[in-house]
Amino acid sequence: MSLDISHQTLCGTDAGGGLKSNCVRRGGCLPFRSMPEQAIMPRHNRKLPFLFRIHSRMILAAFAALILSAPLSAQELAPRTSTMPGPQKNNDQFKINVNVNLVVLHATVVDKKGHIVNGLTEKDFRVLEDGVPQKIAVFSHADIPVTMGIDIDDSGSMRDKRAAVSAAALTFVKTSNPDDQVFVVNFNDEYYLDTPGNFASNMEELKAALTKIDSRGGTALYDAVSASLDHLKLGNRDKKVILVISDGEDNASRYSFPDLLRQAQQSNAVIYCIGLLGEEHEGGLFKIHGGGDKRAAKVLTELAEATGGKAYFPKSLDQVEPICASIAHDIRNQYTLGYYPTNAKKDGTFRRVVIELTDHQDSKRYVVRTRPGYYAPKENASPAVAESR
Repeated sequence: MSLDISHQTLCGTDAGGGLKSNCVRRGGCLPFRSMPEQAIMPRHNRKLPFLFRIHSRMILAAFAALILSAPLSAQELAPRTSTMPGPQKNNDQFKINVNVNLVVLHATVVDKKGHIVNGLTEKDFRVLEDGVPQKIAVFSHADIPVTMGIDIDDSGSMRDKRAAVSAAALTFVKTSNPDDQVFVVNFNDEYYLDTPGNFASNMEELKAALTKIDSRGGTALYDAVSASLDHLKLGNRDKKVILVISDGEDNASRYSFPDLLRQAQQSNAVIYCIGLLGEEHEGGLFKIHGGGDKRAAKVLTELAEATGGKAYFPKSLDQVEPICASIAHDIRNQYTLGYYPTNAKKDGTFRRVVIELTDHQDSKRYVVRTRPGYYAPKENASPAVAESR
């Protein structure tokens, strides 16, 4: 059963709007903000200069049209479409088609041991915006499909870890909703979209993408996640998720962490991070020593918490696969709450949001995890579902 909020309102557009992706389709490239040479590349295109590919294609097309003296058909002009699963069709009671300032939050409820808590109802929740109670207009507790990116570090330091990490990521996909839209980005000094088209169409394509291991170079984590946030906009699932797996501090990105954090906060994506930080000691245990690992842990934690996700720091490679399965379980068991804010000002300010449990005993036993707020729309922006931070 799917809560189907209109695609436009969930895209997480930046200032000025528009649906753009930093990812590259198999047939070409899309610009990367102010850095057009930086784009997620399919591996077979990775060594071709960006501008050379674009201009060469334009010259060849013009030359062919001149020789043939005949216009191309509409079918020939249309871009190649990727094979992707269609949106899940379910009972209409879980679909909301709106064009108003509805704030939508996804919440995970766990007990003190971290176990998922199911079976709660709308009356068990209370939503506060800047301390003011809000009336819940939408409530759902259903396993709805997501549009999901899997970003895996493929730097030189990951060489001995990649096989285990790829197997864990595959487990993550297998235990997720079968109607999820999934793409894989492997990154080192650069980052590459390794699923054909926009999303993988079957498990074999995902296996192939996860096993494209070329561990070398540095870590452009910020650039990879930024591009993945944009690529999520091409999906049509209700929820957006990114899983990031890395073993160290970013040392190769052009994008800064403050820029990435702001972009993540303005999106509607939930980001989960797994940090394989520290030196690997006897028995396969990771032990954090230097300041670089501590800074990396802080970055992954801030990125996850700012979007309502969670950061994990396993002590060994053996723990990565169960963590991936736990994240998939988390995603599939979230509560969705929506409300129309009492503060109707369209001033673009940040509104802090808290989800509480109404029962006093429940509030002591359980913890609610969601993103800590959202940015209100601006007066000159078109009405949309508010993006929660």
